[in-house]
Amino acid sequence: MLEPKIVPERRLPRYGFHKHIERLNGRLAMIGFIALMILENNLGHGVLNW
Repeated sequence: MLEPKIVPERRLPRYGFHKHIERLNGRLAMIGFIALMILENNLGHGVLNW
């Protein structure tokens, strides 16, 4: 059996549910949660308690 000479490159899609997008979303959520915890600590009360 003949093997192909050129192997096509697989391009990652820009949108949708994919592993790299979900990983980025999780990292941004963790950064936002930690930033909210630091803000509440500095203010001395929750953000929603005006």
